[in-house]
Amino acid sequence: MSEIFIQMRKELSVLFLPAATLVLLTGCDGLGKMLKKQKDIQYSISPNPLEMVCDSVQFSANGKFNPKLFAKKVTMTITPVLKYSGGEKALKSITLVGEKAAGQGQKISYSNGGSFSYTSEKFAFEPSMRNAKLELRAVGQVKKKTKNFDPVELADGTLASALLVRNDEKPLYGKDNFQKSYPANQTTHIYYVINQSVVRPSEMKTDEMKAFINFVNTNLESRWYNFKGIEVSAFASPDGETERNENLAKDRARTASEAVMNEFKKNKNQNVNFGKTKDQYKVVLTREDWEGFKEMMEKSTLKDKDLILRVLSMYSDANQRRREIKNLSATYKELADNILPKLRRSEIVLLVDKISRTDDQITSLIKSTPDSLSLEELLYGANLLSDPNEKLIAYKNAAARFGNDWRANNNLGAVYILQNNMSEAENAIKKAASIAPNEPAVLNNLGIIEARKGNRVAAMDYYKKAGSTPETRYNMGIINIRDGKYADAVSNFGDFKGHNKALAQHLSGNSGAVKETIDASNEKDMAHALYLKAIAAAKTGNTSDAISNLKAAIEKDSKWASYAKDDCEFLKLRSNSEFNALAK
Repeated sequence: MSEIFIQMRKELSVLFLPAATLVLLTGCDGLGKMLKKQKDIQYSISPNPLEMVCDSVQFSANGKFNPKLFAKKVTMTITPVLKYSGGEKALKSITLVGEKAAGQGQKISYSNGGSFSYTSEKFAFEPSMRNAKLELRAVGQVKKKTKNFDPVELADGTLASALLVRNDEKPLYGKDNFQKSYPANQTTHIYYVINQSVVRPSEMKTDEMKAFINFVNTNLESRWYNFKGIEVSAFASPDGETERNENLAKDRARTASEAVMNEFKKNKNQNVNFGKTKDQYKVVLTREDWEGFKEMMEKSTLKDKDLILRVLSMYSDANQRRREIKNLSATYKELADNILPKLRRSEIVLLVDKISRTDDQITSLIKSTPDSLSLEELLYGANLLSDPNEKLIAYKNAAARFGNDWRANNNLGAVYILQNNMSEAENAIKKAASIAPNEPAVLNNLGIIEARKGNRVAAMDYYKKAGSTPETRYNMGIINIRDGKYADAVSNFGDFKGHNKALAQHLSGNSGAVKETIDASNEKDMAHALYLKAIAAAKTGNTSDAISNLKAAIEKDSKWASYAKDDCEFLKLRSNSEFNALAK
């Protein structure tokens, strides 16, 4: 009975402990003290604001506890949470433990204090994260008891200026081979009897000579042909003595010139003088024709062909050659009948250029009757046109009529790319690729198609195969920005000025270069470029330029007002009344 009485006294004594004693007992675990001093915990985050790089976000956080702050028995779980209009995103947690706490985690000393470092996982960026807040939420625990620490806000918003990159990839075109004029030379021959230089009437009636004369009569007064001169070469077969042959060749050049001159003189138009005077005939060559003889022998089927060729290679003296060849009596007769007569000739070359259609004529025909134009005229003419729809007329016609030439479909696809008609562009470019799969222009354009699909790896692979033209490197620069490789982008944009290069400069830390780059381009008065100038000015602390450029951008395109409101590039201006009047 006495034992029961003693136990009851113990229990009652606990029930009626003084209030101060109860508080002391509940606080002896240290968690309450930590809660009271939680503002002494030092947190930092980098980058601040957060930043989107290559479609994702990642950050690092650090924390520091002063001595005698982190209780020995406490386990503290810290969870970063991103709050945005799309909801909340809780990230991986970090666990910190006191010296005597149970469980796993990073130890923090009570006596000396301590610190921790944290790197978040990469998480996919969402547009609504531009206007977001990152806070740390911590829970302290001792055994089964838990207490929430006050949330600590560490970052306001996410920089996402890489989203400003423009899809203005530069397609490559297959080059035309159009020429303003091109040679349309005409050649005819006059053949002679052995040892003679007289032009036989029959030589002026051969099919070759008739075609030559007909060309002259048809086109001499045409605006589409430019007759420039006449060249005459004359030859003697190498069966006579050298000196005689050389004189004979000269006589043949003279008689050939006279014969052709007589044909030109039949044109009685007094305003046409071409071909009617001796001085217009230039004698290019007169000789005995050993070179022609050798060439004909190589093509012949004569029995002693190899023997004769050996004689030509063994002896350089013309007389010695003749003696050796004439010793082949049977063969020499065949030479005299079938080979040598073809060497006794004059060759008349009419130097004439064909004049192409004018630029105005070509562009007019593209719009009216494109079927009347050649492939080269269509390709050339399309370059003269500024209206993309008129370019399409030229390239569609070229693709329909000359589809076996890769340039036709490639250039058609290039225009579709500029019009952002990617379905038609892909169809056309793939047709070009089936013909010329390794053509740099085709590879470049295939890269653009993949880039517009979001397939950056495939796009870059095509660009690398395409080579290093300025246009292809520019396209690489766009991929570099999306991949977060800003220095590479600046390099690849090269000498191109404009928005995208300026953006790469800004993202790589050279915001001071943005204004000069944009002002040197044809984009300087465009809304997107003015907006970029505004954020670059804000970055460098030039509030006046930031406000003026933002105002100009909004005047040209009102969408930039709401965009600026959530843009962390203007974080330091959110208390500026002029900025707030614009960004709404």
